[in-house]
Amino acid sequence: MSGRTIHFGLVGFGAWGKLHAQSIVSTEGARLRAIIALTKETRAEAKKLYPDVAVLSDYRDLMEEPELDIIDVVTPSHSHVEIATAALAAGKHVLLEKPMALTLEDCRGMMAMAMVKKKMLAIGHELRLSSQWGKVKQMIESGKIGSPKYVLVELSRGPYRQGAKGWRYDLDCVGSWSLEEPIHFFDLARWYLSEHGKPSTIYATANSHEPLRPNLNDNFSAIMRYKSGAYAVVSQTLASFEHHQTIKVSGTKGALSASWRGASDRSLDPKFSLTYFDGEKFEEVKMKNPSGEVYELGEEIAMCVRCIRDGTAPVASGEDGLWSVGLCLAAGVSARNGEVVSIAEFMAEK
Repeated sequence: MSGRTIHFGLVGFGAWGKLHAQSIVSTEGARLRAIIALTKETRAEAKKLYPDVAVLSDYRDLMEEPELDIIDVVTPSHSHVEIATAALAAGKHVLLEKPMALTLEDCRGMMAMAMVKKKMLAIGHELRLSSQWGKVKQMIESGKIGSPKYVLVELSRGPYRQGAKGWRYDLDCVGSWSLEEPIHFFDLARWYLSEHGKPSTIYATANSHEPLRPNLNDNFSAIMRYKSGAYAVVSQTLASFEHHQTIKVSGTKGALSASWRGASDRSLDPKFSLTYFDGEKFEEVKMKNPSGEVYELGEEIAMCVRCIRDGTAPVASGEDGLWSVGLCLAAGVSARNGEVVSIAEFMAEK
């Protein structure tokens, strides 16, 4: 990769923010110039790990720094809209962790600001950049399985990390657990079924195995349907162990089956596979690079560098982030009232 260096400001230095920092400093063409860390302890750690990087406590201090090209926002979900909007208004490109926001209105507000300022708003759906999950998309687009008619994205894992001060277990901060991991799966399912247009309806059911958290559903399943008859099933349980993800896609000419297993979602040595069936025989698909969200994060940072240099669109745009949030929120409504939700009506601007 050649061209001018892209300067990053990182807002958030928790567990995932630290991995963002590592990815930035490890990516050719990227330079980490500033870190915003909330606590005295995390600021001390950031200064020790990155002595040549400015370490600050308030994200607003980044907005007037002319050398910064992009602000990477890795903070609790409820803070995304405030920080990303400020960065876009200041004329910075933004890489924003999922979920984009907790409401559709806030998603649309950020999209409008990015358009006015002519800046990139990239959403952290890094699974699209996976050597494994991205390969599924490539094989669908190449016609290997014909027209995709059915997608299953399923996850079985242990409980979520609580996050700093337990924010991921605070409904006001997290919004819904469907906005945590299932949001990636809705994004992949919609991506894989893109030839069918927009999804038409969604039906979901959910529960919690712990009575003390009735509003945070660790068991969650949804069916997303299209007018063409194609549909996707997105299902998750947090009442299990390790991290096991499965994707299956069936089409008019064949099928794909992929699996990933690691001790945690951030395992550097997972077991993963992708199998292709052409209607008569099956074969194991070889992948050049390892699969896993830590590796995909590195690809995401490199993508941001390319997009800023070349003026190209990110693999997951604000529009993609809006749809992912909308599908999760619609599924939440369905799970609460037990009814099928019309996506068109739900996504319509009020």
